[in-house]
Amino acid sequence: MATTTKKDLIERVAQDTALPRTDVRRAVQSFLDHVIDELARGNRLEFRDFGVFEIRARAGRVAQNPKTLERVAVPPRKSVRFKVGRLMQQSLEDGQVVARVGASTDSDE
Repeated sequence: MATTTKKDLIERVAQDTALPRTDVRRAVQSFLDHVIDELARGNRLEFRDFGVFEIRARAGRVAQNPKTLERVAVPPRKSVRFKVGRLMQQSLEDGQVVARVGASTDSDE
């Protein structure tokens, strides 16, 4: 399984849209910053057919170090939960790539 980075995605979007990479990079970073800001405010983000991001509160608990068997208090914390949307779930199950808006269907190569 390969890893795709933010840089890779920026390059693909720039190619698909014929926009300058610097503009795409700014737009992608701005989008990610806004997602983080909204989650930090405790808001739920819903992207139809893609998925939902929401904050979940995890209760504090007592854990145990498996090596020393010492009990350790784990404080409560918040975590981000992502629930997969319908279109993404279908793509994962079918193994098909979703058609992109603005992507050309002609093969110029």
